[in-house]
Amino acid sequence: MGASHFLAGASIGSLIITQLYWICGFLKMSMTGISAQNFHQPAHKKIQHLITGIYFAFCVSLLLLAFQSLFINAGLWFLSGSPLAAESAIAYFGIRIWGAPAALINMLFIGWLIGQQKTAIVFFWQLSINFANIILSLLFVYGFELGVSGVAAGTLIAEYAGLVAGFYICFNKHRMLDLDWAIPGVKEAKSFFSLNINILIRNLILQATLAFVSLVGATYGVQAAAINALMMQFFALIALGLDGIANAVEAMVGNAKGKKAREELLSAVTVGIVWSSVFAVFYSLLFFLFQDQLVHLFTDQQDIINAFSNYLLILILLPLISHMCFLFDGVYIGLTEAKTMRNTMFISSVLGFLPVYYLCKSSFANEALWIAMLSFLACRGILLCAHFYYEKGKMSQSSMFH
Repeated sequence: MGASHFLAGASIGSLIITQLYWICGFLKMSMTGISAQNFHQPAHKKIQHLITGIYFAFCVSLLLLAFQSLFINAGLWFLSGSPLAAESAIAYFGIRIWGAPAALINMLFIGWLIGQQKTAIVFFWQLSINFANIILSLLFVYGFELGVSGVAAGTLIAEYAGLVAGFYICFNKHRMLDLDWAIPGVKEAKSFFSLNINILIRNLILQATLAFVSLVGATYGVQAAAINALMMQFFALIALGLDGIANAVEAMVGNAKGKKAREELLSAVTVGIVWSSVFAVFYSLLFFLFQDQLVHLFTDQQDIINAFSNYLLILILLPLISHMCFLFDGVYIGLTEAKTMRNTMFISSVLGFLPVYYLCKSSFANEALWIAMLSFLACRGILLCAHFYYEKGKMSQSSMFH
């Protein structure tokens, strides 16, 4: 586009939108568990839960639209970009935020389809949305010369095209007019709200911990901030990969709970642990054997590459330590036991992350943040795993699913 502030502005605007939608990921998480538990129910009943979720997602999207000025101003204040970059970010965000209804309802569709074990459909549907996004963005930027606004518009249209496709995919076996679109009753709405609010609190605590790493890391200088950005990229790569196992476990555990099949549930968790461990070892070996090549994919700054060598051991340990918390997040999503997820996240942050950082910071500076992150992830995995097997040990076949 001829100037760096366009890239900076689009990146900042995209980051703010992404963080908002990531926090709203509780919609997908809760719907996955509900859908999986109702896998063997009549089709009409399964769809009714999805309709309840659509109402809820639409209400959340209205809140995002109502407070959009607050979100963009807060994001720009934290990121402290240049005036030109801020102008581009505002232009980008101002268009993208109107895609909130589509984006949030699409999250529900993803969760519902995963719970119904239709992951291949999710894959090709998401692939189509992203392909449309790329084509439209290129068309609007290079064909119509709309700049940053064109990038945002391309994504916005792709999101709503995805929404239309999502309705067709999820409702194609039902006549839309024959379904009960009445507003959910108080009891049903309260139950759905309680589940989602607990997952929301869990997400906010996690987001606050990650933000702490980025913001405090920036105080150690530009090099530390750049290294933290690299580490976050690797962390995202690990999390997104291991989430594939977790998503499968969500569906299997929820299905078993819906059938009240205790042994099937335990088997699903065991299989998940095995495959999650395999992928974690694969990641660690990949980082150990190809560390230089991987780092060069992200930067060509030699001083950053040299400094990053101090973080290699942390990077190798990251998947080995974190995979259990990702897996058991999936287990508890399938069980729809959000309070346990909320409580363990809070304990891990307050007792696992903060004390370790403050004990290590004088000796390790920025590295202390990632040592604390390892402790945080380990605490989450240990607490969730211990809670699950403790509950399994004391519960009988009949009481486990109460």
